[in-house]
Amino acid sequence: MKKIQSLCNYCAIDCNLDFYVDEEKNRIVSVKPTPGYPVNDGFCCIKGISLDKQQTVVKKPHTPRVKMEDGSYQYPGWDYTFDLIAKKFREIQEKYGNEALAGISTGQLTMEEFAINGHILRDHLKTNVDGNTRLCMASAVVAHKQSYGFDAPGYTLKDLELSDTIILIGANPVVAHPIVWDRIKKNKNKKLIVIDPRRSETAKNADYHYPIKTKTDSTLFYGLANYFIEQDWIDHDFIEAHTNKFAEYKEFVKDFPLEKVSEVTNLSMEQLHELIDLIHNGERVSMWWTMGINQSHNAVRAAQSIINLQLLLGNYGKPGTGANSITGQCNAMGSRLFSNQASLYGHDFAAPAARAKVANIFKCDEEVLAKGPTKPYNAIIEGINNGTIKALWILCTNPRHSWTNNETFQQAMDKLEFYVVQDIYDDIESMGECDVFLPAVPGIKKEGTYINLERRLSRLVPVLKKDPDEKDDYEIMYGIAKALGLQDIIDNWKTQEDCFNLMRACSKGRPFDFTGVSYKGLEFSHGVQWPLPEGTKLEEDERRLYADGKFWTPDQKAIFQFEPVPENPMPQTEEFPFIFNTGRGTVGQWHTQSRTREVQFVEGVSSNHPYCFIHTSVAEKLGLQHEDWVTIYSCNGQNADFAIRVTDDVQPDEIWAPIHYQECNKLTPSVYDPYSKEPSYKSAVVRLEVKGAK
Repeated sequence: MKKIQSLCNYCAIDCNLDFYVDEEKNRIVSVKPTPGYPVNDGFCCIKGISLDKQQTVVKKPHTPRVKMEDGSYQYPGWDYTFDLIAKKFREIQEKYGNEALAGISTGQLTMEEFAINGHILRDHLKTNVDGNTRLCMASAVVAHKQSYGFDAPGYTLKDLELSDTIILIGANPVVAHPIVWDRIKKNKNKKLIVIDPRRSETAKNADYHYPIKTKTDSTLFYGLANYFIEQDWIDHDFIEAHTNKFAEYKEFVKDFPLEKVSEVTNLSMEQLHELIDLIHNGERVSMWWTMGINQSHNAVRAAQSIINLQLLLGNYGKPGTGANSITGQCNAMGSRLFSNQASLYGHDFAAPAARAKVANIFKCDEEVLAKGPTKPYNAIIEGINNGTIKALWILCTNPRHSWTNNETFQQAMDKLEFYVVQDIYDDIESMGECDVFLPAVPGIKKEGTYINLERRLSRLVPVLKKDPDEKDDYEIMYGIAKALGLQDIIDNWKTQEDCFNLMRACSKGRPFDFTGVSYKGLEFSHGVQWPLPEGTKLEEDERRLYADGKFWTPDQKAIFQFEPVPENPMPQTEEFPFIFNTGRGTVGQWHTQSRTREVQFVEGVSSNHPYCFIHTSVAEKLGLQHEDWVTIYSCNGQNADFAIRVTDDVQPDEIWAPIHYQECNKLTPSVYDPYSKEPSYKSAVVRLEVKGAK
C-alpha cells in the first residue's frame, strides 16, 4: 500500500489529502485528510473525501470523439484529432481574422495548464480566452488592483482563529467553505456577524445577523465609514502613513448619514448602531466577503467600500484583521496570475522591460506575446452570437449551465462553425453537437500546481496511473501546440515541471515571487504561500502581507476608491416584484454537479429537480405548500419551473434558488459590473405563477 499526498481540486481551500493506493491494481483504497497540513489539518468536506469515487462511478471516455464530414461521430485517435484542430483553427483565422477564434477556460486547471493554454491562444494565436474565474473572482481582483496596486489578498486562514470580531458579508462558509467554517468554530473568543439578505446556514449559527436588502452593501459601508469619521474613531496614524485620497473619501461619505443608510438597506437604526458598536469595540476585526459582493452590477466598488472601512480603522497586516476576499475555485488564484488573460504572467502587458523579460524566459520573439488583456467572457459570447467569433474551445467548464442568462450560450453553440469541448465527461450540458470532444483525465491522474485563496502553492500529485490512451489536460494542450508547430512550446514546455520553472522565473521580482519554491520540493510539504524569493528562509507556514503597511502602488500606499452608488439596473416593479437570489445549495454539491454526481451520498441527499425558497407569507397568500410548483418569469425574458420550499429564512420580496440546476441561470441577467465584467448573478427581478402540485 502506497501513501500519496495530493490535494482536493474542488474549492479554493485546496485541502491536502493522503491517498492510500494499491499500486498493483491501480486503485485508491482510502482517502484521508492530511494531518498537520496548515490549511485543513486532518479535516475536509464530503467532496474531498470522496475523490476516490472518480475511479468507477461515471464512465469516462479515453479517446477523442470527432464529428466527420458526413455528420457521423468517429474515434480517429489523438494525432488525427490534434492535426484537425490545428488545421481548423488556422483556416478560421485565415478566413475571418485572429479573433474569430476564442477560448473559455475554468478556475480548476493547474497553474501549468493555464500557462500553456494562455501562451497558445493569447500569444501565438493572437486571440481571446477568458475563464469562469470571471464569474466569481473578477470583482475582487479588480478591487485589489485598484486599492492595493496588485491582486494580493493579504490574509492567512489562521486569521479566522485570531480575530475577535469576524464579519461575513455575502458569504456562507457553512455550505460553501467548510474549512473556513471549521476555523471559525475553533475560535472560541470571537463574535460572529453575518450580513446577508438571507438567513443562511451561516447566519443561523452567527451571534448577529443583519438581513440587508440585496445589493445595498456599498451604501451600508459608506455610511459606516462616515459615522466612524464623524466620531473620530479612526486610525489617523495608519491613514496618514499608508493611504491616499482620505480627504476626498471623508468628503464623499458625508452624503451617507445613518438615516439614509437605514432607508436604503432596510436595516433599522438600532441594528446599525449595534453593528457600529461591535466593530468599534473589537480589537481584532476581520471582514470577509465572497460571491454576495462579487456578483453584482456594483461589485468592485462594494468590495472597496469594505476595504475602505478597514483602511480607516487601520485593520491591515495585524493578526485577525483585514478586508479579506474568500475565493471560489481551487485555482482561481493561479488563473488570475498565470492564464495570460488579465496580465502578462503577472506583469503589465505594455511594460517594455516586462515583455523583454517574459520573452527571454520563454525563448520566443517579443512580438509573439499578447499586447493587452483578453476580451471578457461576455464579449466572447456576444461575439459568437453577433457572428464575429466562429470557433470556440472550452476547457473543463460547463457554460451552457453556468453562464448567466444561459440560453444565450445555447444560441452561441448553435452558431459556431467549429466547437471543441475538453472535459472529463462527455455528457455535460455544454457538449451539444460539438465538433470535437477531448477527454481529459480527472485530478487523481494528473499533476501540477495550485494556488489557494491565501496564496499557498500546493502540489497536485498523480494518485493513479493513466491508461495508455489517456491524456491529462496539459498533454492535450501540448499536443495541440505541437500540431500548430509552436516551436518554443515544443522545445521548452514538454512537462509540467518545465512549465512550473518558466512561471517561477516569471515571478522573480514581482509581488508573487516564488523563486524560492521548487516543484519537487512541494511534494509531501505544507505548501508555501507566496511571496518566497530565492534565498529567503521559510520560518512560518502561515504568513500575512502588509504587516509593514506597504502596498504595491508606486508610493506603497493603499488608495481609497469610491464613487456614487449607481442606480440598480434591475429595480423591482409591479410586474417583477421579487428579487431572485442564488447560491450554493449543500456542502456536497459543486457548481453544475457533473463531478459530485459521482458521490452516492450527495446524490442521495440532493434534490433531483430545481427548487426555490419563498417566504411563508407569500406561500400563504398564493395557497402554496412544500413541493408545489411555480413558474418563475425573469426580467431577462426567460422562465422556468421550480418546486417551492416554504421558509421564513428569506425576505418576503426575495426568492432564493441553488445554482446547481440549469434552470437557475436561465433566469439570471446579462448585467455586469462595469470594471470587472463579472455577472450580477444574484439580483434578477422576477414574478411567479402557480402551477400546482406535480
